[in-house]
Amino acid sequence: MVLEVALIDVITGHEDDFAAAYAQARPIITGAPGCRSVRMTRGIESPSRFVLLVEWDSVEAHEDNFRATERFEQWRALIGPHFAGPPNVEHFVDVPA
Repeated sequence: MVLEVALIDVITGHEDDFAAAYAQARPIITGAPGCRSVRMTRGIESPSRFVLLVEWDSVEAHEDNFRATERFEQWRALIGPHFAGPPNVEHFVDVPA
């Protein structure tokens, strides 16, 4: 399992519209093969900053089953207009205890 972490800065004043667009777009990503869970969080100190956390079966599941498909285009069309700039996206794996 890999965790996709996307730091998203939203245009000031668009926070509620972005949250509404995310609610509409969420089923698009959750329906992608290999997507295990999706969670969006909002900053307290920086309320225009959001963090998207997506668990995928693998980086390839994210890239091949979502990013390279029409699903991603639909997702981005809904939430993208609210971005202040391109999101910073990275993948992470758990550290063994």
